[in-house]
Amino acid sequence: MQFDERFLQEMGLSAMPEDQKRQFLAYIQEELEIRIGERISRGLTEVQLNEFDMITDPKEAAKWLEANRPDYREIVSRTINEMKEEIRANRQKLVAAQ
Repeated sequence: MQFDERFLQEMGLSAMPEDQKRQFLAYIQEELEIRIGERISRGLTEVQLNEFDMITDPKEAAKWLEANRPDYREIVSRTINEMKEEIRANRQKLVAAQ
């Protein structure tokens, strides 16, 4: 998923000032990475976590996840949807913070 102007429009946040948009998009990206990482790591062994940490190639990481955590796509999708719901629920506060 791309977090860009289209995403902000979808969330009803296109009126944010440009500098706030960049900061917000960076925050969303970082927060999603944390949430997804935490959820995917649940149920993995310490050995698996260390193995995954050693992977640097995104294609190899996807293959590894497919083999070791086949539900990872569902986790990613669900986490993104939850984040979108949080943003929509707080849209007025976010826009008012201008």
